[in-house]
Amino acid sequence: MPSRLHELLVDLFRQRPQLAAELLTTVLDTQLPEFDHARLECGDFPDINPTEYRADAVVVLAQGTKPAVAVVVEVQLRPDKDKTWSWPVYLTTLRARLKCPTILLVLCPDKPTAAYCRRPITIAPEFTLKPLVLSPTDIPVVTDSETAEANPELAVLSAIAHGDDPESETILTVLATRVLAAPHGKMYIDQVTGLLPEAARHFLESLMTAGYEYQNELIRTYFFEGKAEGEVEGEAKSLLRVLRKRGFEVSDALAARVAGHTDTEQLDVWLDRAVDADSLDEVFGE
Repeated sequence: MPSRLHELLVDLFRQRPQLAAELLTTVLDTQLPEFDHARLECGDFPDINPTEYRADAVVVLAQGTKPAVAVVVEVQLRPDKDKTWSWPVYLTTLRARLKCPTILLVLCPDKPTAAYCRRPITIAPEFTLKPLVLSPTDIPVVTDSETAEANPELAVLSAIAHGDDPESETILTVLATRVLAAPHGKMYIDQVTGLLPEAARHFLESLMTAGYEYQNELIRTYFFEGKAEGEVEGEAKSLLRVLRKRGFEVSDALAARVAGHTDTEQLDVWLDRAVDADSLDEVFGE
């Protein structure tokens, strides 16, 4: 099951395909051919073999009706040696389909994964693929209202990448005051909330306008029902509610274990896992 981080990052490009061009030119200093619009393209790459090839997102930068360059966007949360075989398939298949140059843009959540993904992939003699990779340190810090209003998706990336930054409060203030009103602002706020460190998450909550209600039911359960009942007791009850809401069978023994736990940081870890875990072992395992 894709994680919340993976789905949010991919969705940013689905909502704003132009973001791919902006990251390539302003962050990675990549020269692109002239184009007048960006659109999504099917990310499926069928093959005669049973293997299914599917990119996270494909953005086409086009001049009129003619594709100028196609960007394969991949969110890679951890090193995966199989990608050295599938990524070239994405690019060459897309190149043949659209008859235009192709670029591989990879987003990673940490430096080690980014370093792994930056390694050149030798396809044939004198034929090497060099992925263009972004780690959190490469993402611009968005602290001005104008940038956030013009590009809410970049502001979301900034909030995710720099949750522990010395300017995190300014970043989150811009997110809450400028991105919330954007077309997908409420959805972005919900998704970012579940990914922030605890201190940053509490700060973002304090910035929300009076009467704001989170759209995601699981997040709403945590922030509005759990917090009203006290830090430890509220988090424990919220965790149990989330587990039951997701259909897990919570035994009396497990309920007692959670209710009797006094470590709020551990409860917070379990609660984060519970939102998208596939099993109780994933929630409570080491």
